Amino acid sequence: MKVSTRYSDRSKLWIVYTDNMKMREKAISKSKRKLPIKHWSHSSLMAFLRNPLAWYKRYVEEIYDTPTTPAAVVGSAGHLALENFYNGADKELAIQKGLEYMRNVADFEIDFGSAKTRRAKREKRKKMEQEYLRAVSYYLQRPPRHKVLGVEVRGVVEVEGLPLPIKAISDLVVESKAQRGAVDIVDHKFVASFSKGGSAKSLFVIQAIFNYYTVREMFGKPVRRFIVYECKKTKNADSSPQMRRYVIDFKERKEDFKVFHRLINDATEEISRRRIYLPNPSDMFEGDNSFDIYRLELIDDDALA
Repeated sequence: MKVSTRYSDRSKLWIVYTDNMKMREKAISKSKRKLPIKHWSHSSLMAFLRNPLAWYKRYVEEIYDTPTTPAAVVGSAGHLALENFYNGADKELAIQKGLEYMRNVADFEIDFGSAKTRRAKREKRKKMEQEYLRAVSYYLQRPPRHKVLGVEVRGVVEVEGLPLPIKAISDLVVESKAQRGAVDIVDHKFVASFSKGGSAKSLFVIQAIFNYYTVREMFGKPVRRFIVYECKKTKNADSSPQMRRYVIDFKERKEDFKVFHRLINDATEEISRRRIYLPNPSDMFEGDNSFDIYRLELIDDDALA
């Protein structure tokens, strides 16, 4: 906003300038208050892109009543086991901690799909435990060697050029073997099949950049690589390795950072305007739930403004 030059007195000019700055700050503050969330995370961004209505329910209204999937339970148990292992627990205790978590998840918290009877659910749980034990045990037979600096590192940081802070959780932060004085980020995934595309997979790259910014801020060191270990839950018939390693070198990803910034800014602009959140019935995870919310009109117009 320009300051009129018809004031010759510097004090009057300063008053006009100060008033204009206050108006601008007030406008920015008001604009920020319109945003329905406090930060972006990889999971919330992916949820918004996949199913905006399901995203609104979970990340704006903070309603967490949607049952989790068996695969998600296995993945959470695996992460818990490795968290305990890298925090100093022996292998057997680490594995037991993951099993305890799985067994404490109630049936009503899991979407068993076609398994409706008690017997079918028991069989499904048995299969979940088998998959968990296979994947974690294989990983812990010869765990990757790293000098670990942090386990389950959680951070929310502001990034220049982004309108909202970003949040990320890094499974491990380790000394980099590719660059002296730098750190690498390690992420574990428990999968039914290995990912196509490897380190070029868009989901990996977006997640990597979320973690890059949080770790760089929290450790105050250069962040060189994002390393993904995929642990396969199903047994390979040909006895090939049950684990794959993908490496994203941030020095080779300058263009991806530009795309990331554009995506975050565009998504933030989308949620800042008044809009109607429509369901995505084809969403394999939350399609039915989001359509029910829309059909029953459980979110009123005032909430969408």
